[in-house]
Amino acid sequence: MSTQLAYYFAHLDDFPFPGWFDGLTRTWEPLEKASAFLDTLLVKPDVRAMHGEAKGEVHFHGNYYVGAGTVLYDDVTVIGPAYIGENCEIMPGALIRPGTILGNNCGVGHGSEVKHCVVMNGAKIASLAFAGDSVLGRSARLGSGVITANRKFDQSNATLRTDGGKMDLGASFFGCILGDYSRLGANAVAQPGTHIGPYTWVFPLTNVRGFIPRQKRVWSEEKIAMAENEIVELKP
Repeated sequence: MSTQLAYYFAHLDDFPFPGWFDGLTRTWEPLEKASAFLDTLLVKPDVRAMHGEAKGEVHFHGNYYVGAGTVLYDDVTVIGPAYIGENCEIMPGALIRPGTILGNNCGVGHGSEVKHCVVMNGAKIASLAFAGDSVLGRSARLGSGVITANRKFDQSNATLRTDGGKMDLGASFFGCILGDYSRLGANAVAQPGTHIGPYTWVFPLTNVRGFIPRQKRVWSEEKIAMAENEIVELKP
C-alpha cells in the first residue's frame, strides 16, 4: 500500500503550472493545495477569463479561467474558482464545481459533475459520472455513470486500510486517487478514500475500496440467474 504521489503519477512535470507539485509527496496534498492555489490565482485578482469557445449558453459563476482551444457546449455550468486548461471538451449539461483544476486535453461528458478535483492532462470523464474530491492521473478514464463516492455515511474522515490498521486521510470529503492511464469502467463505484495504482483497469459495475496496486484487472464475479417468463404485452 502506498500514499506516495510518485507511485500513482509519473508525469507531474507537464501539468499546466510548472512546479505545481514540487514539495508534495502524499496523495492527499494536491487536494489540500488546490483551493488555496485557485484563491491566489483567480479569486484575489478577480479573474474571469474565457479564452475558449462557447457553443451554446454557458453559465459562469464566480472566478474562472478557460484556456485556448477549449470548447464548452450548451448548458455547461462552471462554478468558480475553477481552472480549465487548453484544448478541453466540456459536453452539454456538465457541471464544474469549485476547487477544480482541469489540465490540458481533458474531457468531461454530458451531464457529469466534477467537484474539487485535480485532473491531469489527457484525463477523460465520460457522461453522467461524478468525480468528487479526487486526483485523476494522466490519461486516466472514468466511464459513463462512474461514481467516485466522496463521503462516508457517518461523515467521518476517509480512511485507507494499511498493514498496521486504518490510516486517517485527514478529510471527511475524499474521493479517489486514480493513477496514470487507469480506468474505472461504466457504472463502477470507488468508495471514499480508494487508491488505484497506474495502468489498472476496474471493470464495469465493480465496487472497489481501499488500495488497488498498479497494473491489475479488477472485476466482480457475479452469477446471473435466469427463469421462465410469462408472455405479457406492455401497455403503451
